Amino acid sequence: MHLISKPYRVFLICNYIILTLMAVACLFPIVNVLAVSFSSKSAADAGLVVLWPVEFTMNAYNFVLQGGEFNRAFLYSLFRVALGVPIGLLMTILVAYPLSKESHAFPQRTLYVWIFVFTMLFNGGLIPTFLVMKEIHLINTIWALVLPGAVSVFNILLMLNFFRGLPKELEDASLIDGAGHWRTLWSVYLPVSLPSLATITLFTLVGHWNSWFDGMIYMNHVDKYPLATYLQSILHLTSIPQTNLTLEQAIMLQNVSSRTARAAQIFVAAFPILLVYPFLQKYFVKGLVLGSVKG
Repeated sequence: MHLISKPYRVFLICNYIILTLMAVACLFPIVNVLAVSFSSKSAADAGLVVLWPVEFTMNAYNFVLQGGEFNRAFLYSLFRVALGVPIGLLMTILVAYPLSKESHAFPQRTLYVWIFVFTMLFNGGLIPTFLVMKEIHLINTIWALVLPGAVSVFNILLMLNFFRGLPKELEDASLIDGAGHWRTLWSVYLPVSLPSLATITLFTLVGHWNSWFDGMIYMNHVDKYPLATYLQSILHLTSIPQTNLTLEQAIMLQNVSSRTARAAQIFVAAFPILLVYPFLQKYFVKGLVLGSVKG
């Protein structure tokens, strides 16, 4: 039987204590926001809510989920994610693969890398971007939400570095067997790149799901707002004087404050991501390349 030394036992105890405190520190804000979302307006505004709802009520969720507008915005966000994530992944892969090659294999590599890095530091600004979107007739279409962010330089750098870290023997063996670059990319590189693909998928998914400003700028009709934009517009109602509101909205606003509405909004928007994350998280810690090259 293996005996644990006393210093190592002390280290384990201290390690468990520190990790437990860190976990509690991370969970406390989440539990607090959840409790606020189920509390009454008066209790939340008075700061009486800590870890448990005070005067339990569903008013905040009823306000956020009111009517068919929420369902329409939710489906539109799903449509946006269904388009944006595959397009973003495809663009990232197609750019990262050639840029991961050495300069002698791709002489213009350094030039293209600097061009992409330049776009991370400088951009044309909101007004020129809006004018471009208007001139190519993308205003008030789903493509205005998908195409501008389809090429993410940050994701390209992640994938590029992952490709460069793969054993060179994988590509050499593929080329010796007669495969070209396309076959090598899709049949050799991508199957062993699941951790990087899962990370980029999660980043792209969260980016599209949480993005609200582009919907406010490029969409002229409320029925084409994605969920984040719709929730932002609903939250804005609790922060302005109660004028020019419908009777139903005015009645609901009497029982909802900006704090309870914001807490409910956080959970409504985060819930789909919380469902997806566990299925992608397992790939973050797997080294699928280990053992793929035997020497």
